[in-house]
Amino acid sequence: MTGRSPRTDQRRDNRTDNRPDQRPHLAVVEVTRFRPREAAYHAYVDTLNSRVVAEAEALGFRVTRTGAADVGTAQLLAITDSADAVVIMGGEDIAPRFYAGAERYPGQGQHFETADEGQLALVRRAYTRGTPLLGICRGHQIINVAFGGTLQQDIGDYTIHKNLGAPIPQLMAGHPVHLDADSVLARTLGSQQIVVQSAHHQAIDRVGGGLAAVGTAPDGSVEAVEHVSAPITGVQFHPEDPGAPEGQLAALVAGLAEVVRERTGSVRLSA
Repeated sequence: MTGRSPRTDQRRDNRTDNRPDQRPHLAVVEVTRFRPREAAYHAYVDTLNSRVVAEAEALGFRVTRTGAADVGTAQLLAITDSADAVVIMGGEDIAPRFYAGAERYPGQGQHFETADEGQLALVRRAYTRGTPLLGICRGHQIINVAFGGTLQQDIGDYTIHKNLGAPIPQLMAGHPVHLDADSVLARTLGSQQIVVQSAHHQAIDRVGGGLAAVGTAPDGSVEAVEHVSAPITGVQFHPEDPGAPEGQLAALVAGLAEVVRERTGSVRLSA
């Protein structure tokens, strides 16, 4: 009986290991991967971001995670150059200079202007290329600012959008959102009336050019936007929160996968 030598098997294993990963690439872009002075907040943000990664990998994406503030605009664009889809996650406030806001405002925290610059550039490139992009919370606001929109710098303490004074893991507040009947989001989530989890003190003020406000909260806050001619969507709420309705995050990531399949013909993503 003829057998393969261990050396032959090793060559075959090495050849397989060295093959490029052919799965569609999803770039998950965060503000930063390092917050040494804000351990509790960072741990919670990391939990949320990790849930997006896990959902995307389950659908068949190859996922990379990058902190925009950690690498700068040029490197961020290089790292994400091959991305078939992008998710911009939540985090700190956008610096006011990017939307002509007041330099000082209630509830102001730390700004990461390097992250702002990189993420704004990423949205604009996605628009130019037709790359599907989802923005969550801060990412939703980044989309709006990228297209010339403005922000309400502080919506007040006593709102439906956060649990004031709660520990960080309990900051999210549940509330309803109405989606436009003809919106992509309503089709993706299967309903015009949804319940969401949110925790934010800023909101969209003037909607950016080319964007349509397709989701609103009972207080009139813009909870979702879509670009009228590009596969770019922003949601002010957090579908990745453990308290969000079951299947909400999965549906949004599956929506990205659907656009990728249409653009690339990929059969490596789950339906």
